[in-house]
Amino acid sequence: MTDTASRTYRVPDVSCQHCVDAIAGEVGPLAGVHSVAVDVDAKTVTVVGGDDAAIRAAIDEAGYDIDPG
Repeated sequence: MTDTASRTYRVPDVSCQHCVDAIAGEVGPLAGVHSVAVDVDAKTVTVVGGDDAAIRAAIDEAGYDIDPG
């Protein structure tokens, strides 16, 4: 069964194309991830598929914190 759940994370420090590229570069290759959309204006990362813990770790690895609220 393929996980196609969509998850949206608030990432307050997203501010430019470098941020988009860094996050997409870490999250995109994860197993089960179908798509990654980073919205600089809304400061969100929306991921379809993948494992929540792995996605969170990848965003952290890219150098960004997820807003816990």
